[in-house]
Amino acid sequence: MSMMKMSRRAKRMERHHKRNKRGAALNMVSLMDIFTILVFFLLVSSTTVQDLPNTKEIKLPESIAEKLPKETVVIVVGSNDIVVQGRKIADVQAVNRTDNQEIQALKSELERISKRQIVATTPDGKPIPREVTIMGDKEIPYELLKKIMFTCTRANYTNISLAVMRKNVEKG
Repeated sequence: MSMMKMSRRAKRMERHHKRNKRGAALNMVSLMDIFTILVFFLLVSSTTVQDLPNTKEIKLPESIAEKLPKETVVIVVGSNDIVVQGRKIADVQAVNRTDNQEIQALKSELERISKRQIVATTPDGKPIPREVTIMGDKEIPYELLKKIMFTCTRANYTNISLAVMRKNVEKG
């Protein structure tokens, strides 16, 4: 067998293949930049909207209000239970049967939550009213809603909001 002289092109290709045998490496700096931007985007976008609990059994009333809800204590009123911050507090049927306007279990739960919260004050030193959002089905009786609102005010939650679905109104 005779040894043939390798051309310059063949030598260059051989060197290229030997160099690339170590495998492809990831550029970690670029990946870290991408993840940093992603985390920053998620943090910024998550602060603009408060997620209310998603319950399939509750159909919220509709409204054309533009103001977004603030972050508050959420009371969910379903057909069977009254739930505060994910904890079942009272049975709707039992509350409807009583003549008492104040729901004692709800009041004690709201007071327990308020003890864990820091009391915010205005610049002149007055306490800012505590806020609560009632998320109730549009079919719940007004008497029940009235009892819940009365109990909230008795527990010093005087800024009460009702959760509603935003209704799309066409301007024309």
